[in-house]
Amino acid sequence: MTTQLLDPSEVPGARAVANPFVLVRDAAGFADFVCAVFGAVEHAEARSPMPDGSLIHAEVALGQVNLMVADPQPGWPVWPGLVQVWVRDLPTVLERATARGSRVVTDPTPFYGETSLARMLDPWGTLWWLHSPAPGQADPVPVWDGGSGEVFSTLDVAMREIARTGAAVGGTMG
Repeated sequence: MTTQLLDPSEVPGARAVANPFVLVRDAAGFADFVCAVFGAVEHAEARSPMPDGSLIHAEVALGQVNLMVADPQPGWPVWPGLVQVWVRDLPTVLERATARGSRVVTDPTPFYGETSLARMLDPWGTLWWLHSPAPGQADPVPVWDGGSGEVFSTLDVAMREIARTGAAVGGTMG
């Protein structure tokens, strides 16, 4: 089967082939949060305010991917995301995020393929999977072989809490 995806070199502006898009209340604040926590850069030329000051579009560069963000317009739902990001230093990212109102969902935990995994829920309801290389770290023992269930159980608790409280829909943590 022939791929229908453009080669990255064919994407206008050297942007990624696929980019996540979230609708959150206070999109400008969310963009500032992402820049402050990850050291990302907003494409200032892409920021498109509506007459009322809300944003219909903004872009924050996370490596080669652009995280698109906008405020929901009247009649639109809030639609935060589930986003995976590779980072250099999990503790620093979590410290920056919690200082800005995020909650750690999964503490840094050994994960498969010589990586560590952590998760955080930001004040807008976006759940972030944070991965960091951990060379030489052994793969964890699977839960079915008596290992820790931390990676799944913390996600399960967080997702059930979001479903129960509507934190993601409301754009604030419950």
